[in-house]
Amino acid sequence: MPSLREKEGYLLVDHRASPGIPANIARQSGYDPALCGEGKTFEAATMTCAHCTNSVILNPERVRKREYCNKCDAYICDACHAVTQLPDYLHASYEKISDLLLNDAEKGTQFGSSLLLLNNLSMVKP
Repeated sequence: MPSLREKEGYLLVDHRASPGIPANIARQSGYDPALCGEGKTFEAATMTCAHCTNSVILNPERVRKREYCNKCDAYICDACHAVTQLPDYLHASYEKISDLLLNDAEKGTQFGSSLLLLNNLSMVKP
């Protein structure tokens, strides 16, 4: 198993030349306002989940081990790991699922919500 450092990325959010994010908006978005105000910078290591391709900001204070998929030879996020624990789980890489969806789309398979549903939802007032 490779070390996490070999697989990680890097995130830099730089507000040194901007007014930053207002504290109330930062809180609503799950950010610590002290890290994203005017003149602040935020740096963190990241990893990309091999199953869903979401980027995960790594918590340096985490005690639990990071989940690893031996079939992909890569790290996976906690949410994808939870799915792998289900009794009917069948492993498929992100690339394989993407290829299957693209092949089906080329054949004219429709995905997502039907146009009838979307048109009816557009008539509903919030």
